[in-house]
Amino acid sequence: MPASVSECCRVPDPMPVDTFTVAIVGGGPAGLMAAEQLGRAGLSVDVYDAMPSVGRKFLLAGKGGLNLTHSEAPEAFASRYGTRRGAVESMLREFGPPELRAWALGLGVGTFVGSSGRVFPLDLKAAPLLRAWLHRLRALGVRFHQRHRCVGWAADESGDGRHALAFDSPHGQITVRTDAVVFALGGASWARLGSDGAWVPWLAARGADVAPLRPSNCGFDVTHADAEGVMQPGWSEHFRSRHAGAPVKNVALRCTGPDGREFEQAGEFVITEGGVEGSLVYAASATLREALTQHGPAQAFIDLLPARSAEWVAREVAHPRGSRSLATHLKSRLGIDGVKAALLRELTPRDVMADADQLAAALKALPLGVSAARPIDEAISSAGGVRFEALDDALMLKALPGVFCAGEMLDWEAPTGGYLLTACLASGVRAGLGVVRWAGQTPVAH
Repeated sequence: MPASVSECCRVPDPMPVDTFTVAIVGGGPAGLMAAEQLGRAGLSVDVYDAMPSVGRKFLLAGKGGLNLTHSEAPEAFASRYGTRRGAVESMLREFGPPELRAWALGLGVGTFVGSSGRVFPLDLKAAPLLRAWLHRLRALGVRFHQRHRCVGWAADESGDGRHALAFDSPHGQITVRTDAVVFALGGASWARLGSDGAWVPWLAARGADVAPLRPSNCGFDVTHADAEGVMQPGWSEHFRSRHAGAPVKNVALRCTGPDGREFEQAGEFVITEGGVEGSLVYAASATLREALTQHGPAQAFIDLLPARSAEWVAREVAHPRGSRSLATHLKSRLGIDGVKAALLRELTPRDVMADADQLAAALKALPLGVSAARPIDEAISSAGGVRFEALDDALMLKALPGVFCAGEMLDWEAPTGGYLLTACLASGVRAGLGVVRWAGQTPVAH
């Protein structure tokens, strides 16, 4: 682990003069981390955010215990970023989990590794870390402007080479002129916290190549077969009324993407009013979403007994049950009861339930019909955004010199578990230092 925070976020020499101005649009983790790099370099930094206070999604993430990052090996950690692994991994080499933990410690917040390998602050809270961070940023001279929503470029650009941004503010629409811009506007999940994707059309109009925003780490709607075997949306009323909100624990989920890649992982999920959500479903969300996009309705398979072999399950199901009911047999021999037993009945035709071999197969691969992802505003995060191909290595838009992008508005995604926050912070470091280098080689003509 680095000895100090300054070793995590080195500023190249010589440092630019403080007459170079930078506007950071978005006060989430990526924007604040970019502001830290710029403040340390002595640049003039203003952070604009649409909400009454910065870091709102960061605080929400900390409600159940702020998951900062993950302790797994770098190779496994980098693999969580899927098709965008290469782009994200290069940023993680500069600011990865060890650097993040050192940075938090520099703010007076120690961390620990939980039983799952996830890394948390010692007090499990987000607010103390955010308070200390904002105190540091203000000490570096960073200025904050709340309730300032960027609506694109101002119509009256002066032609002096500076960027003119239009903001809706408490004082009406204003124009901000600046030498460089870092956009850290988030994706399109949780619009009430500021990430609504409204930036897509006006940034794309300036030549930024933006992949459509889609839900990630999201729940899904499901289908079930009625008494006649016809597929119907959602759960049956009988199942929904009794089990919506119930967790399904100690299971595994398997599904295949349109590219043939198979997802398989153990964990737990939650039954919703019309489908499924929870950590295991979120981890499979990219695979399921792409399958739905390519082929329409998709299918996943639930292993209700992942710790048991198919042979053991088949043997226990076939064991003579005498006068006992099937429900009692499954509970006593296999431990299948409660919501697991109800889910088995909901998704398994009667003729399969009556055949020992087919029932044993269903217990190890219970087919779950998936009809649609839940709306993006319900998702924990979003996929899509500014494509890395549209950016240089410093995260500056090739079509807009002096304009940088960071955070969830970039075209990448990752599961929950600290991977989202780590990559957001790493991209903030990359963009911030990119602006510093840009400032050092760009004439300032005010």
